[in-house]
Amino acid sequence: MTNQPTSPGLWALAWRRLRGDKVAMVSLAVVAAFLAMLVLSSTGLIVADWEREVGVNYAPPHFAGAAGGLAQKSPGAQEAAVPDNPFDPLAADIKAIRAQSGSAAPDMYGVTDPLAAEMAELRAATPGAAGAQAARRETLPFGADKWGHDIIKKTIKGAETSIVVGLVAATLAVALGTMFGAVSGYYGGVVDDFFNWFYSIFTSIPSILMILTVAAVLQQKGVATIVLILGLTGWTGPYRLIRAEYMKHKAREYVMAADAIGASIWRKMFSHIFPNVSHVALVQLSILVVGFIKAEVILSFLGFGVPVGVVSWGSMLNEAQNELILGKWWQLTAAAAAMALLVTAFSLFTDALRDALDPKLK
Repeated sequence: MTNQPTSPGLWALAWRRLRGDKVAMVSLAVVAAFLAMLVLSSTGLIVADWEREVGVNYAPPHFAGAAGGLAQKSPGAQEAAVPDNPFDPLAADIKAIRAQSGSAAPDMYGVTDPLAAEMAELRAATPGAAGAQAARRETLPFGADKWGHDIIKKTIKGAETSIVVGLVAATLAVALGTMFGAVSGYYGGVVDDFFNWFYSIFTSIPSILMILTVAAVLQQKGVATIVLILGLTGWTGPYRLIRAEYMKHKAREYVMAADAIGASIWRKMFSHIFPNVSHVALVQLSILVVGFIKAEVILSFLGFGVPVGVVSWGSMLNEAQNELILGKWWQLTAAAAAMALLVTAFSLFTDALRDALDPKLK
């Protein structure tokens, strides 16, 4: 007796269709690289020393040259670069102060530091301070922030926070939406009316306003707070789709057969129906990860995000808004480019995954 070949299942067919999409596979490779970077960063195998001040303040990238940083220049060149303001009422006084402290070199803005001599004596009296200051480089591969932290290492460390927030918050939102949608769609009646009323309250308020409201109520910064904010406000999309799928599947023959053999309600809901609608939850998860990464950036930019001492792409963009005034663009470019790369790859992969799991969309 010969064995009959078994037909491939839903996930095998989806993987087969996904492998044929080159854009999807490249996007998957980019997302996998970010996730591998996340694991290595969280375990301390890479960028464990991201807080070390390896460069001078605002050290520019290598390709920009040392002229963009705070490299010391001759006093004459600094003063020549800053013309006198004829309408400055303190111009004469500043000139007198500069003349009295001729030994002190002006800083990058052409202003003489009156404490330069005292600070030099303190650095000379502190063991190792002069060597540490001299060891800081004037340029770095992609520049440094105002503290001298390497921007590349800081961007990788910031990706750890942003990606963790996106993944955990999306998992919480999809879990809540799936649970609410399953109960509402299967039971119907009064239960369905209650969840629809609850859903209508959440969707009647603009999402960003709802997020800021929850953030103001919690009154606490931190990664866990951001996860709760996004998870508790982002379940409405998965709920609506899962509810519709359960309403459709509860009348199918396989559910009636499970009911005929005495399966419990929860077994029918999560052992029989859920495997057939799990692709909807998976696609919603991947979509919400992208949205929540961007939401974390917005929250941190507005001051509701991560606390001081925790770096994320949002906190980097928040710092960069002040640096742009000084012409220091590299932190903004690094954080924005990393976020754009991950979000674009995740979005393309999500579109391909949705097509692979539901070929009728084509």
